[in-house]
Amino acid sequence: MSVRILALVGSLRAGSHNRQLAEASVKLAPEGAEVNLFEGLAEIPFYNEDIDVEGSVPAAAARLREAANAADGLILFTPEYNGTIPAVLKNAIDWLSRPYGAGALNGKPVAVVGTAFGQYGGVWAHDETRKSVGVAGGKVLEDVKLSIPGSMTRFAETHPADDAEVAEQLTEVIARLHGHASEPAAA
Repeated sequence: MSVRILALVGSLRAGSHNRQLAEASVKLAPEGAEVNLFEGLAEIPFYNEDIDVEGSVPAAAARLREAANAADGLILFTPEYNGTIPAVLKNAIDWLSRPYGAGALNGKPVAVVGTAFGQYGGVWAHDETRKSVGVAGGKVLEDVKLSIPGSMTRFAETHPADDAEVAEQLTEVIARLHGHASEPAAA
């Protein structure tokens, strides 16, 4: 049985380097792991307890929860917007944190990676994302990190999957997430 890893991308831009990293993760998944890229974060309304009512949860949010519930682990790809996590990814985490104590992230291993234009590759956003995921109940893999600086230059003419160093690092991240997701406690 394959370990299912759900990939969420914090950028909505079609040519996003973080989206390209997520696409690379689908290709680079080791044997026994299947990475599925979630489509549709843009359609999810901002979290509001008034619309998070059993039986009438917005369809896009329900699809996200179903996908996360079916996953054995998650990998979040995030750029850095103004020094922090993009709203679309924070919103997804908020939806996945509910219902309180039984959200779709509860106890699941989660890795946070990404790339950004700056010299630190989005480290602040990655740290904020880890914090948010941890508060939401996810089992944050604090020692599984990948922050790639200089995205606009590094990936100007090269897809992340074709960058040997990035491909190796991303494969290692997925392999480590796979290891955590296949532990009996994560099932």
